Amino acid sequence: MATYQRAMVALFHDMMHKEVEVYVDDIICKSKSEGEHIENLRKLFERLRKYSLKLNPTKCSFGVKSGRVLGFIVSQKGIEVDPEKLTATCEPIFKLLRKSQAVRWNDDCQRAFESIKQYLTKPPILMPPVSGRPLLMYLTVLDNSMGCVLAQHDESGRKEQAIYYLSKKFTECETRYSLLERTCCALAWASRRLRQYMLSHTTWLISKMDPIKYIFEKPILTGRIARWQVLLSEYDIVYVTRKAIKGSALADYLASQPIEKTESMNQEFPDEGIMSLSLEEPAKGDIWTLVFDGASNALGHGIGVILVSPDGDFTPITARLCFDCTNNIAEYEACAMGLQAALERKVKILEVFGDSALVIHQLKEEWETRDSKLVPYKEYIQRMAEQFERIDFYHIPREDNRLADALSTLSSMFHISGKDQPIIKIESRDQPIHCCAVEVEQDGKPWYHDIKVYIQKREYPIDASENDKRTLRRLAMGFFLDGDVLYKRNHDMVLLRCVEGKEAEMILKEVHEGSFGTHANGHAMARKILRAGYFWMTMETDCRAYVRKCHKCQIYADNINAPPNPLNVLSAPWPFSIVTRTVVLRFIKKELVCRYGLPSKIITDNATNLNNKMMTEMCSEFKIKHHTSSPYRPKMNGAVEAANKNIKKIIQKMAVLPVEVEIPSIRIMAESKLKESEWIQARYDQLNLIEEKRLAAICHGQLYQKRLMKAYAKKVRPRHFQEGDLVLKKILPIQKDHRGKWTPNYEGPFVVKKAFSGGALILTNMDGNDLPLSVNSDAVKKYYA
Repeated sequence: MATYQRAMVALFHDMMHKEVEVYVDDIICKSKSEGEHIENLRKLFERLRKYSLKLNPTKCSFGVKSGRVLGFIVSQKGIEVDPEKLTATCEPIFKLLRKSQAVRWNDDCQRAFESIKQYLTKPPILMPPVSGRPLLMYLTVLDNSMGCVLAQHDESGRKEQAIYYLSKKFTECETRYSLLERTCCALAWASRRLRQYMLSHTTWLISKMDPIKYIFEKPILTGRIARWQVLLSEYDIVYVTRKAIKGSALADYLASQPIEKTESMNQEFPDEGIMSLSLEEPAKGDIWTLVFDGASNALGHGIGVILVSPDGDFTPITARLCFDCTNNIAEYEACAMGLQAALERKVKILEVFGDSALVIHQLKEEWETRDSKLVPYKEYIQRMAEQFERIDFYHIPREDNRLADALSTLSSMFHISGKDQPIIKIESRDQPIHCCAVEVEQDGKPWYHDIKVYIQKREYPIDASENDKRTLRRLAMGFFLDGDVLYKRNHDMVLLRCVEGKEAEMILKEVHEGSFGTHANGHAMARKILRAGYFWMTMETDCRAYVRKCHKCQIYADNINAPPNPLNVLSAPWPFSIVTRTVVLRFIKKELVCRYGLPSKIITDNATNLNNKMMTEMCSEFKIKHHTSSPYRPKMNGAVEAANKNIKKIIQKMAVLPVEVEIPSIRIMAESKLKESEWIQARYDQLNLIEEKRLAAICHGQLYQKRLMKAYAKKVRPRHFQEGDLVLKKILPIQKDHRGKWTPNYEGPFVVKKAFSGGALILTNMDGNDLPLSVNSDAVKKYYA
């Protein structure tokens, strides 16, 4: 039966729990509408025809609204007990109701009556807890979810009565915890939800691991472990081990079928707000409140706004900024978006709060706005402020603006894609709220046109302010006009000829890669052009931009050693002595597919025993996607190599030399005197005491990984790549090149076809052909053309 069920799961794995439900040889095709039902039936019949499966027509029913499944009746009303299952219990009483049957109350009727009365007086429903009896908490923790059942013994002490059911799907951050930390997180979350029950009772915790010992006996407490310890310290929780666990089946089911809505752990302490009292002023009619904040970090830019109505209703608004900006611009963007939302709701009186002292004081006209990029934002917000009857701006500390700060940080780090369904709707803003500041304006005139006109005619440009005129006069003092040629007077009184755009491009090309060009860097090029007697205002910036786009300079550049992505620590697997392709296939089938079901994707390294014809055929048979890790990426396989190194050291120390047998050493003599029973007992003692050492090793390994990740993160210099970017790929050492030491360090350019979150890239050449192997982002760099 189990083999048949696994076969059915393999055939209908993509349709189960969606269009069909399969249990051994029973198949149910379900839908919500008639048109959808026909489409689902067509899809089911095509799958049956594909694998040559046949149905028994006498056992098939179509278009029914209810049916019997595993002893129950399933319909629109829900799941009900099949009346036929009650026939055996109620049959003696049913006989008395027949007309031709004499009414004789016998022992069978009495037993049936007692059974029915017992069922009706003690139904299997949730019961309230009874004071004085301990509670039973069954806790099951999986990789992505958890389940919990709170129960209590009845008066007899044998039967358990359910009190409450809980299930939770872990967030993406919580799934990266270790199994022990996930158990602690599940216990803390369940105790918060069941606080009204657990405060007045002793709770017996039944689970596979003991989180109480880990939390309260850990020598070094991290941030979340310390918080969990404080949260659980108010409960009387005792960990017990039981051989026959009755409620664990329900907990396992709840963990395997969690609520799809992910709920993050509330880190605030219970009743924390009661500890402080503050006097609030009464409501002031139609006054609305606006709290805003902006966030800028290495992952992006985001803004968050909280709009509070006079009745106390909160409206959170957040957006991700898809353009580069400073933190002050993000603050202005958040304020402007909040004012737009207030105007859409026809708010007349508004109080605006923000933790940016610069933005608040500039909007209140207390500070001068000197940054030219912030001037358009300030003017735009002032125009919107005129549409309110009254608007006031107030500065608040950052500690009082946590909610808006959390929204802005969330939107800056949240990656929006088609498959994600976030709880909070995050907008994506591609353009600034007002306008992009224009840095360069092309008018066909050389850069020194205004200076030359001033020297010739003493005239200023049209619409020039007093500050612009003052700056123009100061610049003109360093220039000299000879006929129509303008010269720049250097500090050592050497005249440098001023050149325009096209002439500057010719000079850059000749100095960098001409007859006497040495492909120097930008600063050296600028100094060389100055010694040649030429000048233009943006000379050093143009030199650096030209060097950056030079193809030869890019492919012969030094290797970039700074990592582009944070370190992802991997745990070392159990070693194998000989791993052939047959062993690999047997392991995947027996230990992965038969135990956990069909995976959608398998990631391996580039070894031949993992990449062969047999592996390809197996993945094609089970419809599994096979991906390989990036080559020449030690961090992908570092944990395995480290484990192999430690195993070699252990084996070397445990080996017994032949000479030690003939001439016994101290350790050989000590072990030879031990009896076999004593030797076995010593090994049992080691196994009994190994749990403490194992927990200590886990703690030590976690702390070491955190220190390693912290030290590694200091060296990270983020380099982000997107689809369509031109990149250069580092030339791998196995490639042979006749140029020897003159071989460039990079080759390309290539086009990024697909970029993954962990840093892996799939590249194509300029003709669109995919490269045979993927590459990590630390082996590529951007190509500038």
